[in-house]
This record gives sequence, C-alpha cells and structure tokens, in this order.
Amino acid sequence: MSKHAAIESEDVAAERSTRAAEMVDQLTRWRDDFPTPGVRFADLTPVFADAEGFRAVVDCLAGCAPDADLVAGIDARGFLLGAGVAATLGTGVLAVRKAGKLPPPVINREYSLEYGTAALEIPADGVDLRGRRILLLDDVLATGGTLAAAAGLFHQAGAEVVAAAVVLELTFLNGRDRQGDYPLTSIVRI
Repeated sequence: MSKHAAIESEDVAAERSTRAAEMVDQLTRWRDDFPTPGVRFADLTPVFADAEGFRAVVDCLAGCAPDADLVAGIDARGFLLGAGVAATLGTGVLAVRKAGKLPPPVINREYSLEYGTAALEIPADGVDLRGRRILLLDDVLATGGTLAAAAGLFHQAGAEVVAAAVVLELTFLNGRDRQGDYPLTSIVRI
C-alpha cells in the first residue's frame, strides 16, 4: 500500500484488521506483576519479531491514514511501528522522543503518569511541521497521557494529527477519553 494507492474496499480493510488482531492475540507475551506488583504487562516484542505478525500490524496501521504525509512514532516501540508504516505509505518518519534525548531547540510537553510525570519532545527546527498531516503511532494505549501529549506537540508545531493508532488498547484505563478529535484506531482492545 502506498499513499497513492486506490481506495480499498471495506471488506479488504476488515480482513486486514482481523488478520492483524489474530496475530497480536496469538503472539503477545503477557507477564503479571511487571514492572511492578499488580501490573499485567503486554510484551509485543514477539509480535514485532515475527515477520508475518509485524507485516500484518504495519499494514493495518498504514490503513488508518493513507493520506498522511508524515508518520510519527512515540518512544520507543512506536519507532519500530513508525518506520514500517512510513515505508509502507511512502512518507517520512519522525521519532517522538523522551525528554533529554534530542539536541536543542525542542518543543517539549509534560504529561501525567499514574506514578509521576514525564515529558516528550520533537525538534523545534530542522523539520518543518507546519501544515503537515501526521499519523501518530504508539504500541499501547493505557491511561492516554503519552498519546495526548504527543498530539499536543504536533498541534503546537502547526501540524494536524489526522489519525492516531495503537496496537493494543487497555480500555479499562479509559485512555481514549483523553484524546483529541482525531480518529483513534486500536488493533486489539482489552
């Protein structure tokens, strides 16, 4: 699929989404009490390490915004997804980094976590983001702070988030409620 591909049928899109969800369900490795007691960690590493699983996920995510002109992946697993989706769409990719990982000047946005605060950054120069149509990607949507903060960075830079997508959404944490008016796709919702 490229960003110049013809519009596909709903049946083809549904089939692609179903295949990706099956692969994620089959390959995700779950670990209880990691990284802290009471947390159940969804490790997507086996999904990304499997050629068929990774391709299914990338194709599904690329279908979320075939008209995007830049893909942004959130630190760190979003980098893997972003690169694959950007290559599929024929666009560039931008890494949304954790604070302190990019040289200045940067645009910085702090956000709340269940256990404190964190911050994300994108370059303030070197990449003109004004008017760009962004597909924003992350691996997991939990409480929603990370994805919302990243979207805020692009808004601040003058870009438009045309869609956001994640591999896995933990619906019981209500992270979707913190998102903007852009379409949000989850391959698997738990």
